[in-house]
Amino acid sequence: EKKVLDWVKKNNKNILIFNDAKKAIKGADVVFSDKVISLNDKVNKKKKIEQFKRFKIDKKLMKFSNNAIFLHCLPRGNEISEDVFLGKKSFVWQQALNRVHVQKSILLYCFGKLR
Repeated sequence: EKKVLDWVKKNNKNILIFNDAKKAIKGADVVFSDKVISLNDKVNKKKKIEQFKRFKIDKKLMKFSNNAIFLHCLPRGNEISEDVFLGKKSFVWQQALNRVHVQKSILLYCFGKLR
């Protein structure tokens, strides 16, 4: 969005925006993906899938990275190939376990039980 780009420019921040997945992933140490279509998205799903198909993360695309690890917030959709999602460089399940501990800590804090 224009307001985000304006904020970046005003605050001298460095955010790069790419329309080419190979350029975006080049030299990356970590690749983090979200779902293309969230559970409650009220969008034209077929159109959105079509728009993002050039950004599907697969082994071929990951080769442009710096042997990156892969993270995903779950649940997986069709934005990632199974071989990357379940591959040796995928830390999706460790990420999910870490999120559980963070959520437990938030609950403890909310109930005043956190030391």
